[in-house]
Amino acid sequence: MRFSVLGSGSRGNATLIASGRTQLLVDAGFSARELTKRLAVIGVEPAEVSAILVTHEHGDHTRGAGVFARAHGTPLMMTEGTLGACAKLLRGSEEVRTYRAGFPVEVEDLEVEPFITVHDAVDPVAVAVRETATGLRLGIATDMGRPTLQVMHALRGCDALVVESNHDESMLWATGYPASVKARIASSHGHLSNDAAARLVLELLSPKLTVVVLAHLSEESNTPGLAKGAMERALATKGFTGMVEVARPDRPTPLLDLAVLREQTGPRQLSFF
Repeated sequence: MRFSVLGSGSRGNATLIASGRTQLLVDAGFSARELTKRLAVIGVEPAEVSAILVTHEHGDHTRGAGVFARAHGTPLMMTEGTLGACAKLLRGSEEVRTYRAGFPVEVEDLEVEPFITVHDAVDPVAVAVRETATGLRLGIATDMGRPTLQVMHALRGCDALVVESNHDESMLWATGYPASVKARIASSHGHLSNDAAARLVLELLSPKLTVVVLAHLSEESNTPGLAKGAMERALATKGFTGMVEVARPDRPTPLLDLAVLREQTGPRQLSFF
């Protein structure tokens, strides 16, 4: 299994997951033209994308979904609630496949486990994606105000995590945002702070975990250094020897090969005390 976060932040979010000939796009929050450019950076042609799975209806996750799907005949996967909320993006000519949280769905060489998360959207989900040939699992959880028991259960035992690390709490309260916006971001239906993200990953830590990618960083109330520093300090207390990467809003991460990263990391013991 290989994956790249094509970009993440308030301007757009999209992640490409590859296994064999399968190329699954989770969210399409950039214009179709921009998605094509970012896919080219990691060597993927638009016509090779097997499907686009949309996690919720917000524009930074759906902006290019309709245009890209129509241009390349790419199937769209959404919950019924998200489909209804995305009506203005669609023209009726797209191939739409609906799915439900709690019911795994196969996309060629990948199995997607969607699960309910907490966010101010109609029907938001996060996903764990398993490569059927190897059992390798990637969890993607952004746009959540708090990690629920369902989130914890679904993401446990992942080899890689893409997790929201939206804001530094001190920076958030010092921004010029209206008080209502600050409260919404910090609420249980908003976004995870750097410290909350670190606590979540510590709860999910197992000897299998090889790479953590920090996503959905705020450009106004966070920095890559603050987010990465908070995560690395927390993981260092448990002897984590894997990779911590920061997803940027303006460019894709490298195409990360989980099998290769597992070999590089090698066997390790983690302290849970």
